[in-house]
Amino acid sequence: MSKPDYMLFSGTSHLKLSEDIAQSLGIKLSQTNIERFPDGEIGVQILENVRGRDVFVIQTIAKEPNLYLMELLILIDALKRASAHRIVAVIPYYGYSRQDRKDKGRVPITAKLVANLLVTAGVSRVVTMDLHAEQVQGFFDIPVDNLYARPVLAEGIQRLGAENPVVVTPDIGSIKLARLLANEIHADFAIVDKRRMNATDIKTNAIIGDVQGRDVILVDDICSTGGTLKNAALACKEAGAQRIFAAVTHLLLTKDPMRSFGIEKLLVTDTVPLSKEIDHSHIEVLSVAGLFGKVIDSIANNQSVSALFRPRT
Repeated sequence: MSKPDYMLFSGTSHLKLSEDIAQSLGIKLSQTNIERFPDGEIGVQILENVRGRDVFVIQTIAKEPNLYLMELLILIDALKRASAHRIVAVIPYYGYSRQDRKDKGRVPITAKLVANLLVTAGVSRVVTMDLHAEQVQGFFDIPVDNLYARPVLAEGIQRLGAENPVVVTPDIGSIKLARLLANEIHADFAIVDKRRMNATDIKTNAIIGDVQGRDVILVDDICSTGGTLKNAALACKEAGAQRIFAAVTHLLLTKDPMRSFGIEKLLVTDTVPLSKEIDHSHIEVLSVAGLFGKVIDSIANNQSVSALFRPRT
């Protein structure tokens, strides 16, 4: 990489990832003062001169999405008022991306609202990873780079030593990610047909594909309650699968039911900090810091980033 001529800032949602990204770039995070006032308001002060500089602000919008989204917006506003030249929001997990359309009467499109807020605050570009709905990119009138965790997950999957593996998507929404991963590791592909009854209850109908006597890798972009993976794992077991593994880009899970329904190992990226309430012993965290670092450096030096996130078909 070329010698950095830009500045890297971090919110408080996932400082470890921000530090790892900075380390991959060979620089330090620039200094801020972020505080919480007694009434719950957020105060931000930029402690370094940013006038005329390109700045990158890292903040994942998870765990406490309302708090961390507001903190990010205030950071962006502070940088804009301090005369930063270009402000790039690096959002490893884009909160509210699942609210991308009107699927019933009188509901908002919150993913679009978040896009409006970011642009109004002053961002000139957004970098994120594995958007739950890729059409969210179209909610912006600025460049959006949607990186793919596929190469990182593929490396982790290949280390599992799965025998006669089949990549299984637990729902229709993750077909693209699962198919790309299957191609990457030269494995077969199957689909679990499910019906979501409400926000937490899921009914699994059938498996489209062959899992009998094979090791299964369940692949999804987001694991929130674990319900989707649970039902898919049980369905695969009933269909005669051997060992069951899972690979997830964004782990939002706050409880730990994985082993209770037969998942031997869960591979996740570090886009979201792991909850302290879950057992980490069967979870392998795969770092995406290096990938984000490469993209940040390419953007700062006006180089193409398409090769870094283009999906392999």
